[in-house]
Amino acid sequence: MSEPVETLVRSDAPSLAYVRHVGAADKVGCVWLGGFHSEMAGTKARHFEAWARADTRSYLRFDYRGHGRSGGEFASGTVSQWRQDVLDVVDDLTAGPQILIGSSMGGWLALLAALARAERIAGLVLIAPAVDFTQRLILPRLSDSARQAIDTQGQWLRPSAYGDGPYPITRQLLEDGAQWSLLPGPIPIDIPVLIVQGGADPDVPADHVEQLMPALVSGDVDYVLRKSGDHRLSTPADLDWLALLASGFSRRVDALSNMR
Repeated sequence: MSEPVETLVRSDAPSLAYVRHVGAADKVGCVWLGGFHSEMAGTKARHFEAWARADTRSYLRFDYRGHGRSGGEFASGTVSQWRQDVLDVVDDLTAGPQILIGSSMGGWLALLAALARAERIAGLVLIAPAVDFTQRLILPRLSDSARQAIDTQGQWLRPSAYGDGPYPITRQLLEDGAQWSLLPGPIPIDIPVLIVQGGADPDVPADHVEQLMPALVSGDVDYVLRKSGDHRLSTPADLDWLALLASGFSRRVDALSNMR
């Protein structure tokens, strides 16, 4: 049986495809924010949904514009646009306090959304958060030929190790991303934050993620390193471990939200 995909229609932007589960009103909801060029049908997004359903917790996963089943073209996407997608989803499709669970680029977008919607975001789970990835992870690694392609053609087709590429890295993406840089901080977010990282992640290295902790104003920040974990953290053992971490974190955020 196909899943019940719904659509958020917007007058000024492409429509967004989403799947929503409504849980108990006394529990903080969760919103899944996927990575660059990923889809809401991915393994981690679905695993967290199964966890949320078992925990009677509201959960929403969606595709950014240009991703998956949403409208728009991936090649024209920017951090500004994907940030707006997150804000629209939080504003229009959720109620009450929310935990944003952001993977890779979704971790960066989660931080940007928490800054813009401080009154709605009660906690952040950041999985290999690719904060400032356009400036700090893509630009320094570009070869001379890649830079030339971006300068002359406006884009470079980046190979993918995950079987979903190559995909375009555009001049527009890089220039737009620069305006949303958060590091070295300070980042005025004062809510519980759980950062989860794989020690064998070649795409978002641990030393990059570790720059995020001192940048956050919040004193309630936990960092957990899975020594053998790669960027995706999607093996069965990884997924069970992530769900266990999310369970403890969400219960603590529930308690803090109920005290307010």
